[in-house]
Amino acid sequence: MNYQVLHDVTFDVLYGCIVVLVYVILERTGYLTWLSWRMSRLSRLIEPATGGKQDPLDGLKWSDPASSAVQRYARLVAGGASRDRQEDYSSALFIGFDKRVSARLWILDTIVTAAPLLGLLGTIFGIMETFNALAAGGVSDPTAVSRGIGTALIATAVGIATALLGLLGNNVLNRRVHVMTEDFKGLLLRLTP
Repeated sequence: MNYQVLHDVTFDVLYGCIVVLVYVILERTGYLTWLSWRMSRLSRLIEPATGGKQDPLDGLKWSDPASSAVQRYARLVAGGASRDRQEDYSSALFIGFDKRVSARLWILDTIVTAAPLLGLLGTIFGIMETFNALAAGGVSDPTAVSRGIGTALIATAVGIATALLGLLGNNVLNRRVHVMTEDFKGLLLRLTP
């Protein structure tokens, strides 16, 4: 068995995980920042609605999930729906909103879990390759053994570093999602008579 190839493949998979990890973190950060900006503007629009006669949501053409959900909920409330119907509908809107804002965060969880294991697997393959080279040629050069084991341990370091980056990004994004869903819930409650 060619352990060097397996060691190299493990590194390729780890590098792929890093690329996916960085992409998801950047994409979710951008999306959540944009949506947070939209929600703050929506909140300012709703504020005068509590005392004014004209509905500020009329004619709003934003297509983000928060704005469209708030508009649908405001129409339901204005239509005179029962309190139970309002609660059920707001729960359904909340679930849909939560799914949209927390999309792809499961990828970060998976990479955080898998990266250290992939690093250990790469280390095992690298050490096995070193031992095969020792068995074939004998222990003639101790520095070659040290170099081989050192190279093998790089896989563990890359795996742990990937997991740490993913854990940091995952925690920050999950906190932002939590705050945003609570703000969304607050928007819906402010529209409830």
